[in-house]
Amino acid sequence: MRPAALLLDLDGTLVDSEPVHRAAYDAFLADRGWEVPDLGIFTGRRAEDVFAVEPGPWAEHDPRDLAAEVRGQIPDDATPEPVPGAPELVRAAAGAGIQVAIVTSARPEWVALAVGEGLGVLHHVEVVVTAHDVAEGKPDPAGFLLACERLGVDAPACLAAEDSPAGIRAAVAAGVGRVVGVTTTWSATDLIDAGAHEVLPDLRALLDLFR
Repeated sequence: MRPAALLLDLDGTLVDSEPVHRAAYDAFLADRGWEVPDLGIFTGRRAEDVFAVEPGPWAEHDPRDLAAEVRGQIPDDATPEPVPGAPELVRAAAGAGIQVAIVTSARPEWVALAVGEGLGVLHHVEVVVTAHDVAEGKPDPAGFLLACERLGVDAPACLAAEDSPAGIRAAVAAGVGRVVGVTTTWSATDLIDAGAHEVLPDLRALLDLFR
């Protein structure tokens, strides 16, 4: 059955940008002379949230300032490749009259670059929920709940696609009826353990919903 709406994460789900962000964290940590055993704690989450709540060498620093430093390491001309099926899925959903929302831990400027200029499908997206729109980021469900509210749909009738455990947990906690894990960044086991109802290597299989 077709969902009432698609609720799509951005980084790692629509665009293969996690390598860009990991490189930014590597450069930031090198500049600071800090070592972090697992950069996975940042995946799918707002950087300021991680710096605020996770133990690490940043404990005495302002999380917002640190997050700004990380963003400063991302090249202005960064152009991540689409995850296979991503632009086609957004176009197909819009063509079938299904509303599309992007629910991301990124900032509006990155959405405009990655989805507007990179994928060329931002005009097909009805709602964008970014890091600026919620008080609590993923794995808190606030972003997905806000997207459903703005779209005027019930979460159980929606489909969400996410590539990180934090994003999966957020969608599940929001009550989204079908939560798909995309294994571009984390393993299928990690995503299933986080609560994904199914896992896919990319977004191409979801195109069948709109054929």
